[in-house]
Amino acid sequence: MIGVEEAQARILALHAPVSTEIVPLLEAAGRWTATPVVAKRTQPAHDLSAMDGYAIRHQDGAGPWRVVGDSVAGTPYPNEIGPAQAARIFTGAAIPAGSDTVVIQENITRTGDTIILSGNGPKALGDHVRTAGSDFTIGATLIETGVLLTPARIALAAMGGHDTIAVRRRLRVAIISTGSELVPPGVDAGPDRLPSSNAPMLATLLRTLPVDIVDLGIIPDDLAQLTAAFMASGTCDIVVSTGGASVGDHDLVRPALTAAGATLDFWKVAMRPGKPLMAGRLGDTVVLGLPGNPVSALVTAVLFLRPLVAHLAGAADPIPPRIRVRIGEPLPAVGPRTDFVRTHWQDGSLSPTFPGDSGMLLPLAGADALVVRPAGAPALAEGSLVEAILLA
Repeated sequence: MIGVEEAQARILALHAPVSTEIVPLLEAAGRWTATPVVAKRTQPAHDLSAMDGYAIRHQDGAGPWRVVGDSVAGTPYPNEIGPAQAARIFTGAAIPAGSDTVVIQENITRTGDTIILSGNGPKALGDHVRTAGSDFTIGATLIETGVLLTPARIALAAMGGHDTIAVRRRLRVAIISTGSELVPPGVDAGPDRLPSSNAPMLATLLRTLPVDIVDLGIIPDDLAQLTAAFMASGTCDIVVSTGGASVGDHDLVRPALTAAGATLDFWKVAMRPGKPLMAGRLGDTVVLGLPGNPVSALVTAVLFLRPLVAHLAGAADPIPPRIRVRIGEPLPAVGPRTDFVRTHWQDGSLSPTFPGDSGMLLPLAGADALVVRPAGAPALAEGSLVEAILLA
């Protein structure tokens, strides 16, 4: 068996990020930049007013001033402000030539075209002025390569002069559910069979990523049918199976992959839950064989499948981040495998933890996070700091 971090590194090394495409900004959200986004313009392009008020020359002191015109966003005052002159100005409007400071309107009394201070004057030269280039200047790198395009970053790219952006193309991810005991969701399973829950769970996990899901359905425990299903996934970037990844007589994923021509990089990871995990390649397709128990399937998908998708889609740092948080109850010592403890937020800490049975979905549905307990870690008292991975 190999450790979790080694397994993650080896999975990401199976394939480089996919090819690049140029898409409109409105289609780029939730994807990762394939090249740096560089500013095509300076922002602000001119000195702008940060408040509604009057643009003045700071050297004129406390006034009074004569109002000679207006400066509105998009329509600047065209002339130069002279001694004892002012321009009515609005937030976002260009500072007229000759002026250098804004007095906010709440501190001014106006009679006709004459204004006087009725409150505090400007504190310093340049008060309430957004200087040209204070946000960014032309040629500056706004967004590095491999960065997730959030709403704010989309806005930044637009403000920088871009209407398109380079990202990695969308991925095709095939999902195979294995097991003769499975029936489609909504079909009466009777007392001896089970509804197939892993495929919709994995599709939901990946729904915010730039992927197209190909559901290859339920494949019974039959070597020929499973081999054919893997071979049918050759046009996909990733094929992920659930179930049949262990060593029982009916665990056929490994021999089916071999029969289909796949090369396995490893199988078995020193973790709990999720030990029977396998990874390899089938031609140009990355293959992941996840356990069939729902808890094990979700934990391994969070740790391996989602990072693989993010890596192929161009993420610079696809591994899920860990946070430091206190636990609200004691935790026992850990055995020889890294333990991922299901838990949720309660009163500012992670508590309670849920049963370790990897077939129990009700506790899993209530979990917000996975507490990471390294192999061999000692018992922890309530209030101890731990590392955790958020599930939301």
